[in-house]
Amino acid sequence: MIKYDRLWDTMKQKGVTKYKLTHEYNFSKALIHKLMHNQIVSLYTIDRLCNILDCDIEDIVTQYRD
Repeated sequence: MIKYDRLWDTMKQKGVTKYKLTHEYNFSKALIHKLMHNQIVSLYTIDRLCNILDCDIEDIVTQYRD
């Protein structure tokens, strides 16, 4: 299972809000909802987040074995 539990801490550290993602980086509210509920998103989205936050994938995503 993939969880985006580290994303929110990384965003806070970098000063990026959900509002900023939607209004400055054109992330849809549906995509934010998917991230908040640990639903499937594309690697393209993860890559964009890493670039926006200037971080590594490990700072956003955690994989838990089923």
